[in-house]
Amino acid sequence: MAKGYKDMLAEADALVHSVTPEETGPRPAADLVLVDIRDPRELAREGMIPGAFHAPRGMLEFWIDPESPYHKPRFAEGKTYVFYCASGWRSLLAARLAQEMGLEARSLRGGFTAWKAAGLPVETSEEA
Repeated sequence: MAKGYKDMLAEADALVHSVTPEETGPRPAADLVLVDIRDPRELAREGMIPGAFHAPRGMLEFWIDPESPYHKPRFAEGKTYVFYCASGWRSLLAARLAQEMGLEARSLRGGFTAWKAAGLPVETSEEA
């Protein structure tokens, strides 16, 4: 294999600034958009960070690109986007992709698991 996932993660980690849950805080700054890229089944099972925007990992390129028929205006707000998944791997790759597409992007180190472990708020599907 020419390049494995560990290589891809190491490359992304060298290029993407990651933030901790404590740095992001329970009430992220107005210029931050938290982007949950997890599968809908994960959201239903575990909840999500209150106020986060759900963007399925498989649609990111299409939702970010303003030329795409699937573009989401949320990605054209000129803010900093903090991507997160369960453990921080998928979000690291997603943040790198978003940077390559011109967004100011970060990854949440440790993902949703670290967020919950830090005792920060979680919104369940019943609350959504």
